[in-house]
Amino acid sequence: MRRIGVLTSGGDAPGMNAAIRAVTRTGMAAGFEVFGVRCGFAGLIAGDLVPFDARAVGGIIERGGTMLGSARCPEFLTDEGRRAAVASLESKQLDALVIIGGNGSQAGAYALSKLGVPVVGIASTIDNDLAGSEITIGVDTALNIALEAIDRLKTTAASHHRAFLVEVMGRHCGYLALMAGIAGGAEVVAIPEQPCEPEAIAQELKAAYERGKSHAIGVVAEGAKYRAADIAAYFRDHHERIGFDLRVTALGHVQRGGAPGAFDRLLATRLGAGAVDALVRGQTGVLVGLLRGEVAMTPLAEVAGAAKPLDLRLMDLARVLAR
Repeated sequence: MRRIGVLTSGGDAPGMNAAIRAVTRTGMAAGFEVFGVRCGFAGLIAGDLVPFDARAVGGIIERGGTMLGSARCPEFLTDEGRRAAVASLESKQLDALVIIGGNGSQAGAYALSKLGVPVVGIASTIDNDLAGSEITIGVDTALNIALEAIDRLKTTAASHHRAFLVEVMGRHCGYLALMAGIAGGAEVVAIPEQPCEPEAIAQELKAAYERGKSHAIGVVAEGAKYRAADIAAYFRDHHERIGFDLRVTALGHVQRGGAPGAFDRLLATRLGAGAVDALVRGQTGVLVGLLRGEVAMTPLAEVAGAAKPLDLRLMDLARVLAR
């Protein structure tokens, strides 16, 4: 094995560039030629590769997003598209591929692995819903961005004695909302894993005022049964009975941008180096993640299509702390 490729796929996450850098430089130290694949699986099919050296990945560890780019590729979801990707790898004489991304990306990695391609995945998604890693690249930075927003909104909420609802990303996983709610001292948290009716949210926020609080903060995941806009509409429709307004802030993609924090830079570096170590040892068809504080390998067959469950005991803790 002498030539390896590295690509990023799916939603960008702070720390992806640090992982690219680690794969490139540790790969070169192990004697590999390293190539970057632009625009994810679409670039793989098109053969859009660029040779990397140590300088090509200089100055990127502090940058958010992914220098290689990412793009949706419906073609790769078909058998023909996957065979085209394999043919492209063979034509470029790549011996192995490192794929940085979340659930969809690792499902693609597993598909290539079943076609005989030596693949190693690296766990990277702000949703933290990927099996095989207790925490994934980008989560810590996204969580701190959400927490900063909550802290700032609490200042305004206390000044004006208002209730605010903050919507955070996470698709169908409530991890970011729950952790941001606990760390930010929210009065109520709404997540997909535990459906919450707008009336229940209204009562929790109202109870905060009755307990003497000068503000009330709720955090809702974008994948919850009722999104922030739906809850705000319910408050408007029942304003006379509820008795107070609700201000909404949807953080959206701002959580995925910006410079990665120290934790994500270090995590991405460790996982990138772990991916190269796996290739050196001939261990492929695995996801590199963090388990019990250590870099660990999980077969892609156990990762693809599997959703990591959220510890719902933390919802009980959030309710206790809100009192």
